Amino acid sequence: MRKQLSNFKAEFFKALAHPLRISILDALRDGELTVNEISQRFDVEPANASQQLAVLRNRNIVTTRKEGLNVYYSVSDKSIFKLLDVAKEIFSHHLVGVRSMLEEIHAPIPDAEPRITGRRRLSPSRP
Repeated sequence: MRKQLSNFKAEFFKALAHPLRISILDALRDGELTVNEISQRFDVEPANASQQLAVLRNRNIVTTRKEGLNVYYSVSDKSIFKLLDVAKEIFSHHLVGVRSMLEEIHAPIPDAEPRITGRRRLSPSRP
């Protein structure tokens, strides 16, 4: 049972593993869209949009509704938006960490103070 669940999760995340599919899902937050609306919105060929929607449909992430000649796509479970929001939050936290590292790397190095040891320092003007 555990292996089946892991396989389901892996296949589910594979279905999400494409930038256009993520963009499509984000666009579906506002309601259902047709292939032509999606292809225009993301400046891709309708065949490419259809291919990406087929992947999402095969994983039951999106559903279809036919009206006349149009097929409308919508998400099958609105919880997907929570998942996308959490992913965005994780990404944002990651960027904050990367930004912090970059700031440390590019921070000016403070002038090094001469270390005082048990020895007396000679002034450069002395011979």
